Amino acid sequence: MSQYVDNHSLAQDHPESKDAIHEMKMSNAHFSRILEKYEKLDKEIVRMEQGLEPVSDLELDTLKLSRVQLKDDLMNQLQKAKT
Repeated sequence: MSQYVDNHSLAQDHPESKDAIHEMKMSNAHFSRILEKYEKLDKEIVRMEQGLEPVSDLELDTLKLSRVQLKDDLMNQLQKAKT
């Protein structure tokens, strides 16, 4: 595996929402907890993709699916806050 694997931070993937992400993180405890969980999971996945932690393909795919679900939840919360 490549040692150069990018993380998928929410602000990096959605730079247009960077300010809104920061605002929600500071003012919404639920959003902040989910974001923290997302960031922790993302770092874990990156370490696995870099080969720093052994993992089966199935386990890695399951973790990636969880990351997508968390990201969808975060983006839905951001969208609701905009309206």
